[in-house]
Order: sequence, then structure tokens, then C-alpha cells
Amino acid sequence: MNAPPAVVDMRDVTVDFPGVRALDGVDFRLLPGEIHALMGENGAGKSTLIKALTGVYGVDAGTITVGGVEQRFTSPRQAQDAGISTVYQEVNLCTNLTVAENILLGREPRRLGRIDHRAMNRRAAELLGGLDLAIEPTSTLGDHPIALQQLVAIARATAVQARVLILDEPTSSLDADEVAELFRVMRRLRDGGTAVLFVSHFLDQVYEISDRMTVLRNGRRVGEYLTAELDRVQLVAAMLGHELGLLEEIGEAKAESADDRAAATGLHTEETVLSARGLGRAPVVHPTDLDIHRGEVVGLAGLLGSGRTELARLLFGADRASSGTTTVKGTDVHLRSPRAAIAKGIAFSSEDRKGQGIIGDLTVRDNLVLALQARRGFARPLSAKAKDDLVARYLDALDIRPRDPDALVKNLSGGNQQKVLLARWLITEPQLFILDEPTRGIDVGAKAQIQKLVADLAVDGMGVVFISAELDEVVRISDRIAVLRDGHCIATVGSECSVRELTSLIAGGADR
Repeated sequence: MNAPPAVVDMRDVTVDFPGVRALDGVDFRLLPGEIHALMGENGAGKSTLIKALTGVYGVDAGTITVGGVEQRFTSPRQAQDAGISTVYQEVNLCTNLTVAENILLGREPRRLGRIDHRAMNRRAAELLGGLDLAIEPTSTLGDHPIALQQLVAIARATAVQARVLILDEPTSSLDADEVAELFRVMRRLRDGGTAVLFVSHFLDQVYEISDRMTVLRNGRRVGEYLTAELDRVQLVAAMLGHELGLLEEIGEAKAESADDRAAATGLHTEETVLSARGLGRAPVVHPTDLDIHRGEVVGLAGLLGSGRTELARLLFGADRASSGTTTVKGTDVHLRSPRAAIAKGIAFSSEDRKGQGIIGDLTVRDNLVLALQARRGFARPLSAKAKDDLVARYLDALDIRPRDPDALVKNLSGGNQQKVLLARWLITEPQLFILDEPTRGIDVGAKAQIQKLVADLAVDGMGVVFISAELDEVVRISDRIAVLRDGHCIATVGSECSVRELTSLIAGGADR
């Protein structure tokens, strides 16, 4: 009721990139003396909002007011001069310099035109002491662990009397004791009147440290909430875009459709395509057991940072596991590379369609046959007729438009680019197809076609691992769902699980 004036007030902020509206009329406010969490899934607009606030990106519409003064930042330096400092996940300091030199870099005290090192060390010690940090100012920054380097970066922010401190995923590489120390410093700054903007995908930490939170989804603001008044299930629902009443209806419909599909197709068999035991990669994926059977769709559900993609990459050999064993059709295998996985009949469609999937400057034809040609080896090129026959077949089977094999794939719509990527792997006739966010960023019609394709592949006997941030999609398609949170597989549920129940599991229970 008696909240102080906002130190940051963003109104109707819009940021456009070619073909993409990254922020769409977003309102955001930050109060002095609070820790405010910015929440949202990958692509929600969190990074864009921060970069708009700090002058990395210009805004196409809307206003940004800092300390009651409307601003048009054109560089991070201007934002810093206005009292906004940012500490990123990757600490941008000079590890070869001392702690004091990093804290006061560019603002060193001088005497007779030269840096006064004694005064600099004394001032750094004062700033560190103000945060109760026992770090020797003359020590080399690189000799300290990453957690202390982040605290030094925060001390550097206090040196410019920052009114706003932005912490972007600061805890992703910290252990529990280091997180506790960071939170102590954050609370000290908050109690001193600094506004702290905290970005994290760890729900436990968000609820432990934040006073308020703002949720973004698809470049728009969903809402602003007092942390104490929003339970985890409601938060997850807001981030993923579901109204809780609708979640229950979708979940109930799924149970009936799953039974019908199983009875009609007999799609379950006892044959295990892939079995993983204790598979993990410290510290991002803890040891996990997972079985995928022939004709089965296994969903991986969880928030951003839960370990979904990281587990999928381990199954495909794109990352090297630090623990565990894998068998494919009963034979022990060591998947040390994607090439080894492909040789065992495993295919993987990355969530990064443009960066790790299609090759935009190649034609549709060349993109389609790429995986098959790589498996054969380039000393055994496919004949022109074989290429044409395969391309014609899959252009038709997946309804890829335009039906022009010579079109550059970068000129296709997002949905058709995704179909080209799926067709590339289907041409290799895999036993197991791992699909990471195959329907992200495509229109409703293409999304429905891909969902039907996944169901058809399972009916035909293929094992499928399906990852999507849209829980209704995971529930609708999957026969079993492995639920991940903070790198742990916390539960495996069957097709009868409703979206509401799945949301509750992901959130860590209905109660905060």
C-alpha cells in the first residue's frame, strides 16, 4: 500500500529484431530495497529486458525511467552512470589483476598523475568490508574460486554506488555454501536500499531470496506477484502458459485418448531400445535410470535448467557422461560421440534448429540427405537418383512446402525448416529418435502435423524421447514421462498423469 517510488519503471517497452518481436509492450518496475526475481522459460524475454534496461539494446517503443528521470540508454556505460550495474553468470573481470584492481578498474585513485596503489587497496578493503567479505585486496583474482570472483564483481558494483544491481544466473556454478554467502551479501545490499534484480531458474532459490517476482512469457508480461502470495504450482503454470482449470481438463482428456490409442494400435512391446543406468554428467545431470521401449514415447518434463536437454545430449553421445552405462537393444555401448550413436540407430533433433540443425545456405535436398550421407561416408556418395527418390518421398510424407528441393532452406518458414530437420533423420531409419523442442516457434498447423508424426512413428515401432516446455503437449503425446528438477530425475509417471499433477511435481509440490 505504501510502496516507495520505483527506482526503475519500464512502460510498454517493445524490442523488435528482424522477423521477431522479443518484447511486446512489457511493463516492469523495480523498487528500492527489494530483491525482485525475473522469471520465464527460455525465449520468454528475460535477457532482452535486461539488455534493454542496461543499454545493450535500444527500445523500439515505450519508456524507461530510472530514479524518476526518463532515459534513452545507448550503451551499458550510460546505464552504469545512471546507477545500474550487472553481474553476469560468466564473470567479466580480469583474473590476472588483483582484487583491488578489478574493483576499481577505470576508477583508480591517482596521485601526481599515477595510480595510488595504497589508496586503491585501502578503498577496496573498505568496499569489501562493507559487504563483510574477508578477501585480501592485493591477492590475484584468478586465485579465488568463481563464487568469490562473483562477490568481487558485486563489490565493484558498490564502488559506483549502484542503485540497481542485476544478477543474471549468478548461482548456476555455485555449491550450497557459496549460494548462502551470495544470498547474505544480496540481503545486506537490499537492506541498504539497493534494488536487486535476480534471474535464476532454481525455484528453491527464488522462493528463498526474492520479495517480488515478475513473470514473462513469449515476450510479454504475465504478471507481477509478491513471492509469498504465489505458490510454486501457480508460478510454473504462469511461466508455461496454462490456466490451472484448463490444465485439469487437458489431463483428463489425455487419459482417455492414451487408452484408446494403446488399445487400437497395440503400440507397447517389451523390447527395450535403449536402457541407461546411473547415466549422469556432474554437476548438471545426476545419475539417472531411463528405459525407452520400442513403440513408446517417453517425455522429459521440467523447467529450463532442469537437465532435460543435457540428459538428451548424453543419450546421443553429444556430451561425455561422467557416470553410468548404456545398452542399446541389450548390448552395452559407449556412446562417446554422435557418430557412435548414429551408428547404433539413434537420431537427435536439437532444440537449436538454426544453430545446430539446418544449414541455411544449402538447399532442401542437401539438408535432407546430409545425415544419411554422413553415415555412409563421403567416399560412398548417394547417386542422384537415390537422392531424388528420397527427397521426393519425404517432401510428400512430411508435407514440406514449397515442394522445391532446390529451394534454400533458410527461405522456408520455421515449421517447414523443422520438418526438413526431422526428415533428415527419418531418412536414416533410426530405432530411437530424440526430439528436443521440435514444435518451438512454429505455427499451430505445423505443430499439429509434427505431433501427429511423433505419434505415427511410435505406432510404427520407433522409440521416441520427446522434450517440450509445453506440458499439455508432453502429456498428450507421451506414454511415460520422466520429470526432472535441478538435474535430478525426481519421478516417472504414466500416461494417466494430468498436466496439473505434472506441474505440481515440477514445482516441487503444491505448497511453497
